[in-house]
Amino acid sequence: MASLTATSYFSSPSSWAQTFPRYLHLNTTNTLPLKATHHHLSRFSAVKPRATLEEKDQNTTTPPLLQEELPNKEVEESVKVLKNAAKTRRVAAEQVLSALSVIKKAKLDSSVFLNTLGGSKSPGRTWMLIFTSQDQPKRGSYFPLTAVQRFDAAGKRIENGVFLGPIGSLTFEGRFSWKKRILAFVFECLRIKIGPFGPLQINLGQKEEREPSTKDPFFIWFYVDEEIAVAQGRGGGTAFWCRCHHIT
Repeated sequence: MASLTATSYFSSPSSWAQTFPRYLHLNTTNTLPLKATHHHLSRFSAVKPRATLEEKDQNTTTPPLLQEELPNKEVEESVKVLKNAAKTRRVAAEQVLSALSVIKKAKLDSSVFLNTLGGSKSPGRTWMLIFTSQDQPKRGSYFPLTAVQRFDAAGKRIENGVFLGPIGSLTFEGRFSWKKRILAFVFECLRIKIGPFGPLQINLGQKEEREPSTKDPFFIWFYVDEEIAVAQGRGGGTAFWCRCHHIT
């Protein structure tokens, strides 16, 4: 069982709570570096992302071979910055924001994003939220709570949760659709766990079988590998996650 809270819009720190509409309001304004949580993260390694090349101005004096190498190199360095930020939570917010901006502009091949994000078998894969940002004004911070999201590509299921250790947890579960790089979702139930009790499940009245669309909360994915993932929410803000173990 796993997932993340504030995930759907990212337009501002407070809009993360809109993923749990009307149920939870989270304060994400803390900009201080946070210590890594107790959850185990996947081992990080340098991974070369697959990218499509952007068009260059015909009048540029940069040699053709270098033109092709620059976008890949820039993305690769940005991915390294994010992986270091996930491990240490000590990379400056400005550097993280710059890395996210590079990745968003890179037009990477998204053909394997869904399978990498959600695996080939249920219950899928889990990802811990590391950093959230907004564009206007441009700022961001490390997410101050243990927020984890599970994507199940085989079952087209999504689970979003905040975990507070022995105090308890709050999770939402529902279904999602995938079109190109857009993952739209609808939550169907809420689970509340307090201390050793529960969880208590509450139906959110979203059982009709319509396919989620961009009228619902959604993510636009810009980068996904075996270790980190970068996406923009409906409200325009951007965030990144790192792969983590299943949380119960």
